[in-house]
Amino acid sequence: MTTLPRLHLLTDDAVLADAAFAAAAERVLERCGTLAALHVRGHSTDGARLHASAERLQGVALRTGAWLLVNDRVDIALSVRANGVQLGSRSLPVADARALLGAGARIGCSVHGTAEALQAESDGADFVVLGTIFQSPSHAGRAPAGTRLVRDTCARTVLPVIAVGGITPARVADVAAAGAHGAAVLGGLWRSGDPPAAAAEYGAAVRAAWPDAAQQEQQDDRMA
Repeated sequence: MTTLPRLHLLTDDAVLADAAFAAAAERVLERCGTLAALHVRGHSTDGARLHASAERLQGVALRTGAWLLVNDRVDIALSVRANGVQLGSRSLPVADARALLGAGARIGCSVHGTAEALQAESDGADFVVLGTIFQSPSHAGRAPAGTRLVRDTCARTVLPVIAVGGITPARVADVAAAGAHGAAVLGGLWRSGDPPAAAAEYGAAVRAAWPDAAQQEQQDDRMA
């Protein structure tokens, strides 16, 4: 699959530390398939655990057609042959990540404003994850920017914009209307009490908000 997925599933340290995570993630990817990109992300999680999670889930991603992205750790992404990486302010520069991963890897950047998105574009990133759009428990101290930030950023960058922060299934349509390529979710999925069911809800919202997503799924199924 070459098209950037519309639904990005983020993890954090607590999610990765949950003994039930791997099994839940497998069921989630089975529900979402090619709609999804799973981000193995844990800023304080040790490298061995990150590698083990990424290695196991790469096999699931390959089977389901989902993408696997590793946040920050270019070395782990390279080791498990992930689809790419998501870079933050503490990560390697985009050019260095590209030199290590090769031209075929997909490189995203986490940004919090239009200027940062334009810098990511200049640096050679393939997409940006932009937030915080709505109030989010994971960024409780950051005021939400609202969909205006999505609209303004999409108007100025050619990069696909993935909106993040407080995205519920009902809000997927809002960020799509503002021009976002896709939506990213963390707590709404993994802390829902039933991640596979929540994944199905998000998947339905994505298909409704971006009708071409369902067409892409069908195309990917034919190519599988």
